[in-house]
Amino acid sequence: MGHQDKVTKLGRTKSHREAMLANMAMSLFAHRMIKTTDAKAKALRPLVDRLITTAKKDTLASKRLVAKTIHVKEIFKKFYDDVVPQFKDRDSGFTRVIKLGVRRGDGAPLSVVELLTEKPKEKTDAKGKKKAKTKTAKTK
Repeated sequence: MGHQDKVTKLGRTKSHREAMLANMAMSLFAHRMIKTTDAKAKALRPLVDRLITTAKKDTLASKRLVAKTIHVKEIFKKFYDDVVPQFKDRDSGFTRVIKLGVRRGDGAPLSVVELLTEKPKEKTDAKGKKKAKTKTAKTK
């Protein structure tokens, strides 16, 4: 019948589902793109769109509403400084879901969720070549 099925439950309790989607949204804002299952991607898109639409109002009340979902201070700051200004002229459609295929282990359908923002500029050296990322060695 279709009664009381507006929320995709994803096999989790309400608190677990909300925490998982909030963490996925924070990862999306931090990395601009995440890989997940189709069902989680479809559940994440309305949450992200709602957060960006609320953040575009740029009032204290809207910042508090966004802070309920984005708990990490650095990601919250990056969200307001980098992500929201890029969507000032756009009314909706802030994310894109691209299907990848199936996961090898369990056959779950995979997707990529990405923000429709400009790609961050990579650092280059004086000759115009990309700088290699250096990893710090852990000392014991």
